[in-house]
Amino acid sequence: MKPPSRGAARLLSGAGLAAALLLPTAVPAHTAPLSRTPTADGKKGQALPAMPSVLDAAAECTPASREKAKKQDWSRQRLDLDRLHGHGIGAGVTVALIDTGVTPDADGLEGRVTADGPAAEDCVGHGTFLAGLIAGTAEGAARLAGVAPGARILALRGTDTRGEANPALVAAAVREATRAGVDVIAVTVALPRRDTELSRAVADARRAGAVVVAAATPDPPTRGDTDEIPPRVYWPAGEPGVLSVADMLPGGLRPDRALPTTGIDLAAPGAGVVSGGPRGDGHYLGAGASVAAAYVAGAAAVVRAAHPDTSADAVTRRLTATAYPADIPQLDAYAAVTTVLGDPRASTGAGRAADRVTVRDTSDADAATDRATLLVILGSAAVLAVLWAVFALPRARARRWRPAKAGGTGED
Repeated sequence: MKPPSRGAARLLSGAGLAAALLLPTAVPAHTAPLSRTPTADGKKGQALPAMPSVLDAAAECTPASREKAKKQDWSRQRLDLDRLHGHGIGAGVTVALIDTGVTPDADGLEGRVTADGPAAEDCVGHGTFLAGLIAGTAEGAARLAGVAPGARILALRGTDTRGEANPALVAAAVREATRAGVDVIAVTVALPRRDTELSRAVADARRAGAVVVAAATPDPPTRGDTDEIPPRVYWPAGEPGVLSVADMLPGGLRPDRALPTTGIDLAAPGAGVVSGGPRGDGHYLGAGASVAAAYVAGAAAVVRAAHPDTSADAVTRRLTATAYPADIPQLDAYAAVTTVLGDPRASTGAGRAADRVTVRDTSDADAATDRATLLVILGSAAVLAVLWAVFALPRARARRWRPAKAGGTGED
């Protein structure tokens, strides 16, 4: 057979190059394995002790961590806190944190926490951990500042000393926060049943002008299979006007062990997150919807400080309207503070707080991406086949479909 002409060779080379360029773009960007999620494995994350949200009955109080973070974790980078703090730090705003209490003199929180009675004793350490995410200062090389390092924290107890949530305690805490006139209320515990007194307390808090942020679910249990737990709404996240927040991984998906629910307004980082504790100056790793809710509460504080004349409903609308679009809109604190919004009725995200987003399975999207990848591969192969047919078939007919003679021209 004759060697292909230069023009045909160029066509084939161009088709091959086009296929090579097309194929990588068809590979989805989120195919990184889940093992790359920041964890305490010493390689892909930071080796730090875990911060529990509930203590076993026989467990002692969470001990001081002997480890310190060596770098800023992915969650702060994802929220772009260094750039956000150039536009606001939540100065003059008070956030009521309803969790396990907060140690007032904890590292990075000194002088900015108000805590009385049981709320000043944090045996579990979870509330102090979350307070650092809301309003901690950036001490040390790791730059582990909270979202609103200029804000103040009103610590309130919504659990017993072991971290078990109690509806009466949560309702009383919401009432106390309302009386104190706080700007933001973060309820980072979640209850499986609606409570009448808590519903009234939340409604009163909203009428008083507070932004109410709540964890969409409890933190997942340390034992058992969460797949056996049916989807349900948790409270007070399910109350009208409350900003319901779920946790997400770096890729934007919810963790495998996240409790199933519906009615989520926002997602925020909630895995492999680093903060301090109630004792010592070491660091811990935390996870769950409570962590995500703390981040959103901090963002609400910065928005309130940057837009002091904005109502609570407008703050909620700003947080949802500027969120990164996804199955569950993802918090974009910088955009929430800096974006100039027009007519609220014209905002594409203005209805998200009222018309809540349902968690959807992403397997269909993944399958569609796989189909698109396959179509690109098949399309590239078809292009090569057509070019081969254009070049080779006329010569095969000229030889009457006989193979070329060795050393000959391939023609009769």
